Amino acid sequence: MTRQNNSISDITHLGNQGTEYTFDYNPNLLETFENQNQHRDYFVKFNFPEFTTLCPITHQPDFATLYISYVPEINMVESKSLKLYLFSFRNHGDFHEDCINTIADDLIKLMDPKYLEVWGKFTPRGGISIDPYVNYGKKGTKWETIAADRLAQHDMYPEKIDNR
Repeated sequence: MTRQNNSISDITHLGNQGTEYTFDYNPNLLETFENQNQHRDYFVKFNFPEFTTLCPITHQPDFATLYISYVPEINMVESKSLKLYLFSFRNHGDFHEDCINTIADDLIKLMDPKYLEVWGKFTPRGGISIDPYVNYGKKGTKWETIAADRLAQHDMYPEKIDNR
């Protein structure tokens, strides 16, 4: 996974009828394209209701809805490559919190966004749900302060839980 300014012709997954799905963690599946609206700040949000990974101890599947939001600078993540990347966690054994941090780290390395947040809302297992949240703001910019404020205010008004 390298950070570069890709043109649309560099995208290999989108439109490929021969897509191969891998279920072993693979950040090299991620692809970028250039942000055509670098003159303004805006959010891009992905909702991924079918995230699965494995408990590293029991090897039982864990299910979550992931929310990924970011403010792009130059590079943006291509959505099909993101989907394939998230599918690659299927046989990956890691704790919920580690998965969310890994995803954030991989996307920051890939895109170098102004701001990014990843929130996993895992379904309950053993009577408890875990909802890890991580964010990032580019150092030395207003987004660093926004990230700190957002983290401090995160989940101040949690939603009603009805067993998801």
